[in-house]
Amino acid sequence: MLEVKVISFLWLIGILAEAMTGALAAGKKQMDLFGVVIIGCVTAIGGGTLRDILLGNYPLIWIENVHYLIAIAAASLLTVMIAPVMRHLSKLFLAIDAIGLAVFSIIGAQKTLLLGFSPEIAIVMGVVTGVFGGVIRDILCNQVPLIFKKELYALVALLTASAYVAMKFNGVPEWLNLSISLIFGFSFRMLAIRYKWSMPKFDYQYQSDNAH
Repeated sequence: MLEVKVISFLWLIGILAEAMTGALAAGKKQMDLFGVVIIGCVTAIGGGTLRDILLGNYPLIWIENVHYLIAIAAASLLTVMIAPVMRHLSKLFLAIDAIGLAVFSIIGAQKTLLLGFSPEIAIVMGVVTGVFGGVIRDILCNQVPLIFKKELYALVALLTASAYVAMKFNGVPEWLNLSISLIFGFSFRMLAIRYKWSMPKFDYQYQSDNAH
């Protein structure tokens, strides 16, 4: 079906873009080429891998089709070669990242429903698929995950997955559901970046009662 081919193509573009952002994060920490590839891989497929492990869905997609892993590794190494021009493509990568976030969130929810899990679990797994590659990347790079402190990211994944699941259970045709969910997730993420929307922050500074 056409919508399946389109979403698969966007998923591939998304994982390659995530691999490149992961490679850049490794470069900022001055990692060697092995580190670059590892960080690129976990950024691109970490969320989907964690989802499938939690759901007991085997074999993992990159084990079943090793070509994805090779492509991700190649994209990571390519980033090292073209790093000097990457700063000029920042807006393009923000847009691709926004598409990737929406696609990952939708696919995560979609696959969970196909495995027979509840709508609530499908939404949770949509979020896991969308954001946890970045969480693992940031943990390995020894920094607070960006999704916990910057523009709306996890919330975009949550609402995108929720929109897909809600329309799925209300009989919306799959092609229309995918289109609306994708456009919603992409637009919401780009607006959050443009207007610097963020979640309220909790700032707790502990001071001893004896401090002066």
